[in-house]
Amino acid sequence: MIAISLRPSNRKWGTVSFASTLHLSPVLELLLADIPAKWRSDLHLGLQEALVNAAKHGNNLDPSKTILVEFFTLSNQHWWVIADQGAGFTPGCCASQKDPDDEELTSVGECGRGLYILHQIFDQVLWNKQGTELRLCKEMGSRSRLALVRQGQAVPSF
Repeated sequence: MIAISLRPSNRKWGTVSFASTLHLSPVLELLLADIPAKWRSDLHLGLQEALVNAAKHGNNLDPSKTILVEFFTLSNQHWWVIADQGAGFTPGCCASQKDPDDEELTSVGECGRGLYILHQIFDQVLWNKQGTELRLCKEMGSRSRLALVRQGQAVPSF
């Protein structure tokens, strides 16, 4: 079951909560509804990674546990706050500074690659002290990171 709360007159803020599952298409569609097309595929990948981590690693796919996502827009910033009911997470190394082909990153497995993806897509990636809440921000202004994929064109790898 999915529970949604939106301000009736303005979609600048909302919440969605759902039982731990990997069936995320309806949630992702809702969270990306107001995102400009040029950013949508990148943010879909990033949000999917974050939601899968919350369901799989945070809540251990326990259907009695829920994931809560608050989303809002402030000026040119789009924010998503994703909370799970798990034991918490402490990011070890800063995956944002690693090359995806680096042996050290590869050795940390899918979790390290997921962190790398989040840091490449979002302008801010923050956890609360308990490690049960992830805050993601994408700035849509001129100073934000460029989209990884632009309307069918792949950006050269770095």
